[in-house]
Formats: sequence, structure tokens, C-alpha cells
Amino acid sequence: MAAMANVSCSPVTRGLPAHGNLARSRSAAVAAGGSRSRPRSTGVFPCLSSTTAGAEGSRRMEDYNTAMKRMMRNPYEYHHDLGMNYAVISDSLIVGSQPQKPEDIDHLNDEDKVAFILCLQQDRDIEYWEIDFHPIVNRCKEFGIKHIRRPAVDFDPDSLRTQLPKAVSSLEWAISEGKGRVYVHCTAGLGRAPAVAIAYMFWFENMDLKTAYEKLTSKRPCGPNRRAIRAATYDLAKNDPHKESFESLPERAFEGIADWERRLIQERVRALREA
Repeated sequence: MAAMANVSCSPVTRGLPAHGNLARSRSAAVAAGGSRSRPRSTGVFPCLSSTTAGAEGSRRMEDYNTAMKRMMRNPYEYHHDLGMNYAVISDSLIVGSQPQKPEDIDHLNDEDKVAFILCLQQDRDIEYWEIDFHPIVNRCKEFGIKHIRRPAVDFDPDSLRTQLPKAVSSLEWAISEGKGRVYVHCTAGLGRAPAVAIAYMFWFENMDLKTAYEKLTSKRPCGPNRRAIRAATYDLAKNDPHKESFESLPERAFEGIADWERRLIQERVRALREA
């Protein structure tokens, strides 16, 4: 938990304040233990720090964190000025915050053998932080990294519920390709991105939700919306058009699923690859 100060929080999309131009400057790379070339295999660590200069950057982060705490009701904060940071969850999966510049892609390619990037951000998230997005995507192309976008509205559990199946479909496909690690990110890497990773572990790695949630949050302290994951699980597992509403179910419903429900969920998620 000592690395918490460097952890980003959940993504930003709705309810964001208006903002002016954001001044930024490049700064030296930062990695765990002070070494960019030898990041830890697990745990949370910052990388390739990017500084948000002046009062404007501070105000932007403060507004973001205020909105996040109000709408997500968790204690985490996003420190954009510390740069991209992430946690290695497994041999195939990394969860983190948004890449801020092409050099972040260099790092993911060189140090972590990332072959796929799954982005959960909306355009407005990227615009809010004034990220120059096209050079990042172009750097991915240079390395042969497949860049995939499955946008979900920040701070919105209903949007997350709706988008989880397609996002997990993309993640499952990328992992099944076996070409390298998959980097899943939203804005701060503590809301949408970990929710997608947890849902994948729940649906495809034979875990119940509690086990998947604890496995991820033990490596990257965060508070993704558990209810949205349960609701998406319910949507995928139930065939009956006259089924009761999810809202009427007990609080912990669909934290576990039967084998036949897991098979049905996997079948439906994989079918979304062609959608």
C-alpha cells in the first residue's frame, strides 16, 4: 500500500469543469526503485513522469479528484503530474493509467512486452487532460502494438455495466492471441480499467467475484464498481425475457455463478468479437 501516492484513480468524463490551456513539460522517467529499466514484475509503480505545470494543472487535478470522490465514493486520487503508472496483474495482464506521450509506449514495449493496449477512455477524457493522442497511437503502430478502444462513460456505473461485455470480449481475444501482454487503461486506472480486468478474471478464469476483486486490488489498490460487474454478469447469464430486474435482487447476487452460467457468459462474450 506504500505506493498509493502514485496510484491514479477513476476516469473522468461527465461533470468535468471547463478548462483552459494546460501547460506541460517533459520530465525524467520515474520507476520503482528509481530504475526505469528494471521495473518490478508486480505491484504499482509510476513510469515516465509527465509534469502538469502551474496552477492550471493543480486546479485540474483537484477538480478531477473532487468529482471522483463525490461520484465514486472512494478515497483514491489521480496525480497526473506523476505520469503513467500501472500494476502487473498476471503474466498476460497489466492495468494502469493513461499513456501521456509516445515515450510511454516505448516503455511498455521495451520493458513489459505489451502487444495490445485496451483503452476505456472517451474522447472527452483525453481532451480534458490535453493528451496528444495521435502520436501515441502512431507509436503503437510503429511497434506493431494493437490499440483497441472500448469507451465507457467515467463515473457512470450504468455505462460500465453496458460496456463491460464488449470490453472483456476484446481483452479475452487479445489474451488468447498469446502475442504479449495486454495493457488495459482508463484515465487513472482505478475505475473502468480494473473493472474490466476483474470481470475477465471472474468470467474466464474460474474465480468468483470476491476472489477476482481481491486478487486485483491486492496488486493495485483501487475501488472499481462491484455492482456494475454483478449487473453485467446478470445481463449475460439470464436468458428469460421475463426475468426479474437486477435492482430487485439481493445485495450480493451474482458474486458467484454456476458452471453453466459461466459457459453461457463466455459464449456470449466471445460472440461479441464480431460485433
